[in-house]
Amino acid sequence: MRKKLLIPLALMAAPTLMVAQSYDDLAQVEVLTGWRTASGEHIAAVRVTLAPGWITYWRAPGDAGIPPQFAFSSDSNITSVTPHWPVPEVFDDAGLQSIGYYDSVVFPLTIDATGVSGDIPVSGELTIGVCEEICIPVTFNFDTLLPAVGAADGTIAAALADDPLTRAEAGVGAVTCAIDPISDGLRMTTSIDVAQSGASEYVVIEPSDPRIWVSQADVTREGATLTATVEMVHPSGAPFAFDRSGVRITVLGNDGHAIDLRGCTAG
Repeated sequence: MRKKLLIPLALMAAPTLMVAQSYDDLAQVEVLTGWRTASGEHIAAVRVTLAPGWITYWRAPGDAGIPPQFAFSSDSNITSVTPHWPVPEVFDDAGLQSIGYYDSVVFPLTIDATGVSGDIPVSGELTIGVCEEICIPVTFNFDTLLPAVGAADGTIAAALADDPLTRAEAGVGAVTCAIDPISDGLRMTTSIDVAQSGASEYVVIEPSDPRIWVSQADVTREGATLTATVEMVHPSGAPFAFDRSGVRITVLGNDGHAIDLRGCTAG
């Protein structure tokens, strides 16, 4: 039976460098060949190339963006796909904050192919938003193979190297989250013990429940403490239980650095 998986806010891909299709010359999507590792993982990538001046979005696109969504199917026993998100830029559009990429981006993919031998046929569908003065959701379809043997790809390796820093790599200390109820949800104030980079800093909060709307963060700094306050609204329109351990916090700098933090403690 052909297995189907939907990966929202993520990209899964497969390989033999090919153009899936274009949309009025605004965007092209290529599936990069990649390679199989000794541990059974397959490393592949999706490259999005945009018309000059156009952008596409990060997994948490901000106030006005469209997050990437990807679905794929395969006859092989692929069990999981882990997308990697290169450090994005923060755009200001008439006072609205958006997060994404100009011109082009490569999204590496780590695919669990443990126990699978030979080439892996994969087909799928990728939907992204492409924007200039207007935003257009476009969908690309592909049907290709993940090769059993392949050489390491410098383009994919460079994109992997552009992952945000981990908590340990960035030397981050305590990360706390104070929660207060508001009329239609919660207010969360996150305090992060991290040295100042010298660049403008932005903080993105992603709850484990994707249904929760999160406002743009109000960010301040005092010495080595970076503070970000957001309001969160659940579909119920009322205060709700919040899982601190599942929250994802990203610190973005306008100098191209980023820190990826998972979970926080009570503040």
